[in-house]
Amino acid sequence: MRLGSGTFATCCVAIEVLGIAVFLRGFFPAPVRSSARAEHGAEPPAPEPSAGVSSNWTTLPPPLFSKVVIVLIDALRDDFVFGSKGVKFMPYTTYLVEKGASHSFVAEAKPPTVTMPRIKALMTGSLPGFVDVIRNLNSPALLEDSVIRQAKAAGKRIVFYGDETWVKLFPKHFVEYDGTTSFFVSDYTEVDNNVTRHLDKVLKRGDWDILILHYLGLDHIGHISGPNSPLIGQKLSEMDSVLMKIHTSLQSKERETPLPNLLVLCGDHGMSETGSHGASSTEEVNTPLILISSAFERKPGDIRHPKHVQQTDVAATLAIALGLPIPKDSVGSLLFPVVEGRPMREQLRFLHLNTVQLSKLLQENVPSYEKDPGFEQFKMSERLHGNWIRLYLEEKHSEVLFNLGSKVLRQYLDALKTLSLSLSAQVAQYDIYSMMVGTVVVLEVLTLLLLSVPQALRRKAELEVPLSSPGFSLLFYLVILVLSAVHVIVCTSAESSCYFCGLSWLAAGGVMVLASALLCVTVSVLTNVLVGGNTPRKNPVHPSSRWSELDLLILLGTAGHVLSLGASSFVEEEHQTWYFLVNTLCLALSQETYRNYFLGDDGEPPCGLCVEQGHDGATAAWQDGPGCDVLERDKGHGSPSTSEVLRGREKWMVLASPWLILACCRLLRSLNQTGVQWAHRPDLGHWLTSSDHKAELSVLAALSLLIVFVLVQRGCSPVSKAALALGLLGVYCYRAAIGSVRFPWRPDSKDISKGIIEARFVYVFVLGILFTGTKDLLKSQVIAADFKLKTVGLWEIYSGLVLLAALLFRPHNLPVLAFSLLIQTLMTKFIWKPLRHDAAEITVMHYWFGQAFFYFQGNSNNIATVDISAGFVGLDTYVEIPAVLLTAFGTYAGPVLWASHLVHFLSSETRSGSALSHACFCYALICSIPVSTYIVLVTSLRYHLFIWSVFSPKLLYEGMHLLITAAVCVFFTAMDQTRLTQS
Repeated sequence: MRLGSGTFATCCVAIEVLGIAVFLRGFFPAPVRSSARAEHGAEPPAPEPSAGVSSNWTTLPPPLFSKVVIVLIDALRDDFVFGSKGVKFMPYTTYLVEKGASHSFVAEAKPPTVTMPRIKALMTGSLPGFVDVIRNLNSPALLEDSVIRQAKAAGKRIVFYGDETWVKLFPKHFVEYDGTTSFFVSDYTEVDNNVTRHLDKVLKRGDWDILILHYLGLDHIGHISGPNSPLIGQKLSEMDSVLMKIHTSLQSKERETPLPNLLVLCGDHGMSETGSHGASSTEEVNTPLILISSAFERKPGDIRHPKHVQQTDVAATLAIALGLPIPKDSVGSLLFPVVEGRPMREQLRFLHLNTVQLSKLLQENVPSYEKDPGFEQFKMSERLHGNWIRLYLEEKHSEVLFNLGSKVLRQYLDALKTLSLSLSAQVAQYDIYSMMVGTVVVLEVLTLLLLSVPQALRRKAELEVPLSSPGFSLLFYLVILVLSAVHVIVCTSAESSCYFCGLSWLAAGGVMVLASALLCVTVSVLTNVLVGGNTPRKNPVHPSSRWSELDLLILLGTAGHVLSLGASSFVEEEHQTWYFLVNTLCLALSQETYRNYFLGDDGEPPCGLCVEQGHDGATAAWQDGPGCDVLERDKGHGSPSTSEVLRGREKWMVLASPWLILACCRLLRSLNQTGVQWAHRPDLGHWLTSSDHKAELSVLAALSLLIVFVLVQRGCSPVSKAALALGLLGVYCYRAAIGSVRFPWRPDSKDISKGIIEARFVYVFVLGILFTGTKDLLKSQVIAADFKLKTVGLWEIYSGLVLLAALLFRPHNLPVLAFSLLIQTLMTKFIWKPLRHDAAEITVMHYWFGQAFFYFQGNSNNIATVDISAGFVGLDTYVEIPAVLLTAFGTYAGPVLWASHLVHFLSSETRSGSALSHACFCYALICSIPVSTYIVLVTSLRYHLFIWSVFSPKLLYEGMHLLITAAVCVFFTAMDQTRLTQS
């Protein structure tokens, strides 16, 4: 079966997306262990250890507190409370920490530091999987055992106000609740007022046992303007007032209750220096944890410094405090200062219950648990505890009893620490079978793409896909039988749950048929290559075609980038790799232009030129190569050398263009520091976004929008030009409405709003320009194959995407968009046209610059650099699909805009569809190589120390990038008019 190169590449990428999805599902398995165990009734608590006599304590200890209030402030960093900001803006909290009846801790949150996984960690004590970053957008009901589940089973009344994620995780668990959406980050006032307005009523009423308050305003301010915004101080003062109101109310009610009350102040995660979160920086993982109760009265001179603990320790501590069983999947340990004021027997009982729970969890997950140091320490502690009980029953007051109790206590604490560390190390349980299935599919696609290079890059841009040969059929059915047998063996003998085994036989069989077909096609293509002796030369047809310096740079640069993905430091600082590659590319282009202009002709045309020779044989050979795909308007008349075509000012612009592009890239590097090692250093973006330089930011934003209009309007119709001008004006008005920039006649910017009307005004023009471009494209394809109309339509679609990017970009990033358009203009006029590079080279250059501009925006391989505020521009409520699409486009605007420009450039410079087919194939290939290699590297490094903090986030980025590549390839294929042109 014959397929066009573009269609073939699109199909390959679509299959590759399926393979990556299966791999990710195996690499990030959903927690299913607790769902089965939650159906069983509550197990009786472990009895107190005995030594020769039966214990008389076989029930759970009574609760330590009457009521518990949990105040969770989203994105509360530890230095917001324990640092200078806490002293300045939270005086009441600071007093409680330094002199009041409280215990303070710095709780470490494990990555991913996003809300939903952190709530799970707080309430279950388990370490959520990294896939919860994705599930955070739409939280499913939590099936694991948790403090909330245990409290409801014990008949406790729970009231909740705040982030609706709690309501989704714990449906039907609250007797009263009022949820607010957590994703509408433009709102940082109403979202907290909706929580505080219930306080007076619920505190006065008192018909509840647990009150949970989740405040979101601080997190939203961070997303909007960062941790150094003056709004941060105002919000911290507001939270301090809320805490004081709750604490004084609880104190006044303690006379009516036999037990003291407990107030818990905590954060789910921190906040990076850019105001986001999700990664593993110190600012994102360190959160304050303050336990306030009259039971924690301190003696004069008792100084309590905040101790470092794990966030997972909160669940076990709350369970003990409420007299509940510890959640079954908890890997945390009891915060001992909470119970150190209790009698020795109660302290040992609490620690024993905690170690028994951790030891059971260890036995379920580690086959050789008996050799684990923590388990051995637990058994030793239990024996000593039994001896202490026997001595306690004989004589309750003696120095020997106290000394032995202190020894048992220390032994239990050591065992808890060791068991918790052992269980935390066992959390990474991979679904190897699903990972292998996904890897096989992806590698088969990559192999097929590499073997198809000689045919796919020929002049006709078509290749033969062998799907019906007799040998293929025999091998096909044999492979299906083998894969089916392997599937049955694995799924019937697997000890743990497997996603691929859980699929229906129809779905699993479809994947196996697909893998078998890919293998057979690959074998057939490989056989044809070996028998036919085809080798992937630069020009598969012309025997004298050779690799140029630019081709070697592209090959070595791609290989070097792929190899660098195996090192955590290179993954963290991947932006440095792309900056180096585009800078080196500029130098190579400069060398190429100098050679063409100053070395003269030596009997051969300059490198990269599509020229016509005087002999028929040479003419035919060059016409069959991919190098003539770009410019063909002078065919038949011969092509003089570049130095003869360009004279005067244009010639010097060609020589200066690579250096101008290099200067632009250097300026953009200074705009946003990214990565890990240098992210803390000040950059131009931090300087511009500070409140002292709003005037400079306003001028720069206005100038950038003006440059965008000048560079984009040249290819638009008059109607689209007007829409573009009004849309860019609306972009500035939107940023002025939310207080990011100023109007010259209103420098104070007192009237700050959400800018919803202004943003929707821009959306109208974006949709109008996109509609106009789509209409022109359909008209050019269906009615008369109008080449000019198609070119205008493509440029208008590109213009609409540029306008949308200008709206979603933060003001200090608008120069990134302006420089991107400027570099595209310089490359088009003075590099690609005069030097006449072939479609493959132009495609790779677009890809490289697209990747570089991804990092110029300030993005990195950390989840924390995703600007989720882009998903809520113009929205007054959270709508999931538009928010996800806008966030994805705002993040990948660089690669998408460069890919869109590539389609327009190739369509406008040639009437042959082969250029688009070649570009689609090259784009698919160069995107498939790194993602295919990376999943192999991640599989081999799955037990690496930085697998969750470095490699896993990059894996999610690669998966998303491949999905966007598939969409780009579909667009390429839709624009490919090979058949229409040839007919």
